[in-house]
Amino acid sequence: MMEAAVKPAPAATTSERPYLQIAGLVKKFGDNFAVDHVDLTIRQHEIFALLGSSGCGKSTLLRMLAGMERPTSGKVILDGQDITMLAPYDRPINMMFQSYALFPHMSVEENIAFGLVEDKLPKGEINARVMEMLDLVQLRKYAKRKPYQLSGGQQQRVALARSLAKRPKLLLLDEPLGALDKKLRQQTQLELVNTLEKVGVTCIMVTHDQEEAMTMATRIGIMSDGHLLQVGSPSEIYEYPNCRFTAEFIGETNLFPGQVVVDEPDRVEIESAQLGSRILIDHGITGPKGMEVWTSIRPEDVRLDRRPPANSHNAAQGKVEDIAYLGSFSIYHIKLASGKVVKSTVPSSRWYEAGEEPPTWGDPVFVSWRSDLPVVLTR
Repeated sequence: MMEAAVKPAPAATTSERPYLQIAGLVKKFGDNFAVDHVDLTIRQHEIFALLGSSGCGKSTLLRMLAGMERPTSGKVILDGQDITMLAPYDRPINMMFQSYALFPHMSVEENIAFGLVEDKLPKGEINARVMEMLDLVQLRKYAKRKPYQLSGGQQQRVALARSLAKRPKLLLLDEPLGALDKKLRQQTQLELVNTLEKVGVTCIMVTHDQEEAMTMATRIGIMSDGHLLQVGSPSEIYEYPNCRFTAEFIGETNLFPGQVVVDEPDRVEIESAQLGSRILIDHGITGPKGMEVWTSIRPEDVRLDRRPPANSHNAAQGKVEDIAYLGSFSIYHIKLASGKVVKSTVPSSRWYEAGEEPPTWGDPVFVSWRSDLPVVLTR
């Protein structure tokens, strides 16, 4: 099926040689595909996030990279070396788990040194590397403490230091901040990114938290049912979704099913029974008339007014069914005549700047949007 967006997304950089190549990777459990023919390239020093709901295959893919699961077919090539069949301990890869897996009987410095001791590095080099890692995560003064004497955020930093101590070519993070509460998780996201960028390690993280992926990753891969649906920067994924799943999974969106009735180079018109009027897009999609499509419009792009807009396209009347007040903005749920509920995100200052009282439950209102804002999806 053809895919279309409002305007072309920025082209990806192709000049860099792929550092990690995942080619046709498959993992089957019985007759079921956990990972279904995934192809992906990762650049050196990149922080890449695999994002998807539980059971989509992202953790299985991570475990195959770590060597904890053997692929049914496909290849994994890291820095020019085929590591597909290598044992976990033979791979230049470290993995940090959600639980951190710190040894409770060991001190912070002993936990960090564990992998280096197992590799039988000289004592002087181990001590120097441990001090380097303690400074990196700003925990030198906690070196003698046991994990239970640390906060959740400090334990996370110890686990990260231990993962980085062996200087892996690739760092894998499995829900790295999942054990932290929301406020601490938000605070730790940027700290973790700064640490990873300072070290310059290539990193793949798995998360189901959209905000975490959008904040931390240079690129995101959206997974569903074992398939990699879309790969791009956070802004590309959000602004140019290539399918309904991505549009609905990343943030909030309003989806209107309809049929193409006009398709010209400078515009397309879509008949949507849910809106009750035609949807106008300011570009063509080169699709046949009558083709079924979905129009995605983000709540922050939906304008809410008490008076009817000037244009008949991209507009409808409805009633306020619900309001979620979130301080600096409110999310209005507007029920249209068709029964469709449209969400509109409105800054709290909007009504006061216009000298109007904000609408309340049951009030008649109008929703509308500009023709350059929606994205047309064909699947």
